[in-house]
Amino acid sequence: MLTEQSAATVRATLPAVGAAIGEITGQFYDRLFADRPELLRDLFNRGNQAAGTQRQALAGSIAAFAGHLLDHPDSRPDAMLARIAHKHASLGVTRDQYALVHRHLFAAIVDVLGEAVTPQVAEAWDEVYWLMANALAATEERLTAEQDALAAGTWRPWEVVTRHDDTPEVAVLRLRPADGRLAAPFRAGQYVSVRVELPDGARQIRQYSLTGAFEGDERTIAVKRVPGGPGPDGEVSGHLHARTRAGDLLDLSAPYGDLVLDHTSGADGRPAPVLLASAGIGCTPVVAMLGELAETAYQGRVTVVHGDRTPATHPLRALHTELTGRLADAEAHFWYKEPTAGPGALTGRVDLKAVPVAPGTRAYLCGPLPFMRAVREQLLEQGVAPADIHYEVFGPDLWLASADAAA
Repeated sequence: MLTEQSAATVRATLPAVGAAIGEITGQFYDRLFADRPELLRDLFNRGNQAAGTQRQALAGSIAAFAGHLLDHPDSRPDAMLARIAHKHASLGVTRDQYALVHRHLFAAIVDVLGEAVTPQVAEAWDEVYWLMANALAATEERLTAEQDALAAGTWRPWEVVTRHDDTPEVAVLRLRPADGRLAAPFRAGQYVSVRVELPDGARQIRQYSLTGAFEGDERTIAVKRVPGGPGPDGEVSGHLHARTRAGDLLDLSAPYGDLVLDHTSGADGRPAPVLLASAGIGCTPVVAMLGELAETAYQGRVTVVHGDRTPATHPLRALHTELTGRLADAEAHFWYKEPTAGPGALTGRVDLKAVPVAPGTRAYLCGPLPFMRAVREQLLEQGVAPADIHYEVFGPDLWLASADAAA
C-alpha cells in the first residue's frame, strides 16, 4: 500500500496527472521508441501504436491503479494486474524492462507537468509506479515459471499441420510442436502469442485464442484477416492469410490468459448456469469453452449467444452449433445483421430481453467493446452479479480501467 504521505500527494495530484495522462503516455512512447527502436519493431503492436489504442490502455491502467490504491488502500486491483501480466508473459516481458519504462515515463511526466513535479510529487508517483511494476513482474515471473518458459525461452517452433479457410475472412491453422517437446497444457479461453517475421524484417507478435485439441500435442487457432491495406493495421493477420500453409513453421508462446471457466458449483450446490456471449472472431475462446463443457459432460444450464453479419461470416459456426448440441441442457441464439433463416437464427443486434437468464449465471463475454458493454448492461438488468461477468478483449484493453467494468 502507499505510505500515508504519498497517498495524500497522489490524491491531490491525481486530477492533474489524470487530465494529462494521454499526453504523458504519448511522449513516453515517443521517448521509448527513439531510445529503443527495436521494441516497436519486434515487441509492440505497430498497428495499435499507429491507432493510439495502446497509449490509451496504458493511461487508463495507470490512472485506475492509482485510484484503486487511494479508494481501497488495503488491497490491489488484482483482476486488472492479472490480465496485464498474462499478456506481458506471453510477450516475454522481463523485470529489467520496467526500469527502462520508468526512466522514459517519468521523463515524460516532467516534460508535460513541468514545475508541478516537485520532489515530493515525484517520490509519491514513483511509489505508485513501483508498486504496480513489482506486482506485475512478480506475477509474470510466476506465470512463466509455471510454463517452464524461464528455462525454455518464450518462443518455440510449431509446424502448421493443416490450414483451411472456415470463412472468406477466417483461416483455421492446426499446429504441432516442431522441436520434439511436449505441448504445454492449457485451459479453455486461453491464448498463445504468435510471432512472425514480416517482409520489412520486423518480428511482430499477436495473440490468438486456442480453439480446441485439449489432449495430445496438436493445437488450433483461428486467424481473422483484419482489413487495413498496406499499413500496420492487420499486418500479421494479413501475413498469415497470404503466406502460411501446411508445413510452415511459426513461433508460439506458451498458453496464457485469465478468461477461464469457473467450475465451482452454484450456491445451491448444483452446476452453475453458464452464459457464453460472443461476436465476430470473439467466438474463438467461447468455442474452446464449449468444447471443455462438452468434454466434461457439464450438466448445468448453458446459454450460447453470438452476433455476426451473416451465417457465412460467422467463424466456426458449425463447431459452435455442434458443441452446443452435445451438452445436456444448452441452447444457442445466433443474431445476424442481415435477415436469414435457420434454427435459432435471429435478425438484428444481440438482445437478451427474450433470452432466459437463470439466477446465479456466470457469464463470459468476448467481442468488440460496444457489444460487450451492451451485453453486460443487459445481464445486470436481469440480475447477474457484476462479479460473475467475465470478459476478454482482443487488443489493448480499453475497458479494463473504466469504472463500470470494475463495478
